[in-house]
Amino acid sequence: MNANQPVPLRRFTVDQLDVRVFPDRITCGLAAARHVAALMRGQLRLKPKLSMVFGAAPSQNEFFAALTDEIALDWSRVIAFQMDEYIGLPPNDPRVLRHYFEKHLYSRKRPGETPFLVPDATDVHAECQRYAELLSHHPLDISCVGIGESCHLAYNDPHVAKFDDPEVVRVVEVDEISRLQQVHDGTAKRTEDAIVKAYTLTIPALMNVRHVSCVAPGKVKAAAVARTITEPIDERCPSTILRKHPSAVLFLDRDSASKSE
Repeated sequence: MNANQPVPLRRFTVDQLDVRVFPDRITCGLAAARHVAALMRGQLRLKPKLSMVFGAAPSQNEFFAALTDEIALDWSRVIAFQMDEYIGLPPNDPRVLRHYFEKHLYSRKRPGETPFLVPDATDVHAECQRYAELLSHHPLDISCVGIGESCHLAYNDPHVAKFDDPEVVRVVEVDEISRLQQVHDGTAKRTEDAIVKAYTLTIPALMNVRHVSCVAPGKVKAAAVARTITEPIDERCPSTILRKHPSAVLFLDRDSASKSE
């Protein structure tokens, strides 16, 4: 860990997963940003373009704020993919996840390419194929993910998660816990109003990369984090797959780690 990297309160390994706990959300996000920025610089020294995927959720706010403050990063050489998107919304609907990126990333640092999933595509399965083809042309180097309250990665909730999924992008139905998370995140006022269908990159698409950075702060994530760390590696808790990646780091704050002590 370099001198500019915040020092964690605790650091430990679970299987292959490097877990780092920081005092608060801001320090957690800063540590993740410094780590990801170093990975980005390393990859950009080796290749002309860098392919990444990002998640869109309030849990990532501090990470994006710190990452866009990083210097000496050539964003013009970055291809920034979405890991999920809601289905059935008009493009100008504020709930469309692309607007999150416009606010928290693109308005401050504009990647060279920003392929996005079309929320109101007339043929959602064709849209999955289109996005999968883009990913095949630009294989991912780094996945920047979060952990959902259902232990999902992207929208791979337990009822649809497959560690050996042959697909790259698929259409899924959002489970009840993830609908409740939309309420916690401010996307919906009630679970009855939550969006029920989404595109998602699959587990293999997210994990077959050189590096994975996972940011999961906040008390609301404590139970899912504890399950991620302690339960058997199983599709019933999709985020446990992080423990099998040879270069994955899980960034937590004191709150999200509170049930893992």
